[in-house]
Amino acid sequence: MQDLKLIPASEKDIPLISRLATVIWNQHYPAIIGQQQVDYMLGMMYSEKSLQEQLSQKGHSFFLISFKNQNIGFISVNNVDGDEWFLNKFYIDQTLSAKGMGSRAFHLLMDKLQPSKVTLTVNRKNYKSINFYFKNDFMIHDVKDFDIGNGYFMEDFVMVWNK
Repeated sequence: MQDLKLIPASEKDIPLISRLATVIWNQHYPAIIGQQQVDYMLGMMYSEKSLQEQLSQKGHSFFLISFKNQNIGFISVNNVDGDEWFLNKFYIDQTLSAKGMGSRAFHLLMDKLQPSKVTLTVNRKNYKSINFYFKNDFMIHDVKDFDIGNGYFMEDFVMVWNK
């Protein structure tokens, strides 16, 4: 796994992040939330305009996940307070999942951030990701529903990792 790297992303990487999101979301989420909600959320959160706002106005830091010089996914975090972080996005090409890359990428991120606490939200029916987060020492902290418009809701667990 020495070929796995986290590379800080910038504005020039926005088109790549948008393309990766489209591929990965269409691999993973239609079975969980349906294609219509996938399409809606991709347009809402992964358009180039939305990603630009996340980078410039919302203080999100993006990292490309690179394996053998191929971009296979991305992570987005933002600092909440001191050494507490929120993990907004963590996606890896599903054809490469279950090979230890997610855990390795998570540990590389923890090495960079040196957090005392990381919080995230994950769909309650996204069992594969929930189990991944359990494996990496997250615990369910809360259950929340978020109205994202157009009649759609994100029905999530709030999960927390503590040092």
